[in-house]
Amino acid sequence: MPTILILGAAGRIGDAAAKAFLEAGWQVRGLARNAKANSLRPGVAPVQCDAYDRAALIEAAKGADVILHALNPKYTEWETTVMPLAENVMAAAEASGAQVLFPGNVYNFGREIGMTIREEAQQYASTPKAAIRMAAEALFAERAKSRGVRTAILRGGDFYGGAKPESWVDLIILKKLKKNVFTWPGPDNLPHAFAYLPDFARAFVAVAEKRAALAPFEVFHFAGHTLTGRQMHAAAEKAAGRKLVYKTMGWTIPKLLGLVMPMLRELSVMSYLWRTAHSLDGGKLERFAGPLASTPPEVALRAAIADLGLDG
Repeated sequence: MPTILILGAAGRIGDAAAKAFLEAGWQVRGLARNAKANSLRPGVAPVQCDAYDRAALIEAAKGADVILHALNPKYTEWETTVMPLAENVMAAAEASGAQVLFPGNVYNFGREIGMTIREEAQQYASTPKAAIRMAAEALFAERAKSRGVRTAILRGGDFYGGAKPESWVDLIILKKLKKNVFTWPGPDNLPHAFAYLPDFARAFVAVAEKRAALAPFEVFHFAGHTLTGRQMHAAAEKAAGRKLVYKTMGWTIPKLLGLVMPMLRELSVMSYLWRTAHSLDGGKLERFAGPLASTPPEVALRAAIADLGLDG
């Protein structure tokens, strides 16, 4: 059986990927530190390692066929953490010969993002987060060219679903579901890109199982769900089985609080994504991996509600 080492296996993306790879018959090793190692999915072999320790990460990656870089530093610490982690992952992959998989997002397209974005679309460093993601992906491309480190990026919209909390769905959109309230963080008529994590994870499996056919550096877009606020509201009502009051979240107060609360400041900077219509074109991925399962939004939301206990 092939072996995958999942970095950040106790996180949202890492846990969903662990489930998908286990179901596909892979041996799954999960890197997690301290107490998080106790929350790994059953069937995942725990690996205690500090990913900031390059030598330790190189040792942990020995014998891995694939490394999934799903480490998710604190949002407020990206400037000092994202690139060191990317450098260490490249070093571990180079030493082990493993294929790297990386979950990308839409930040790279900056405030200029639009509809049906393809892999070759122009990228813009119009926010600090965009610049950081672009720098990380540029490093992956450079190491593929100069040192033969193979990396495939799978880019998705806002992640939700799975067994781990802290997505927009549980933090904002359905936070008040028990009170029959649906909250949308932007205008109700603008399409917004979402990636249901169980589907996204299965797409990673499909790419990993065809890794021999990948170019040294490859980027794929995962179409996922593209929904307006009203469409998401309708799907949420079907998922919950009842009518939900539609409310709109304003950004004035979060922006003001952001002056003294770093996390709110960072979130406010990225709020443009809720005021800008955008979606991803998944054609290249489907041509490479074949037809991919796509869970209907109401079914995905019903599972997310149940998994996270959002409805009591």
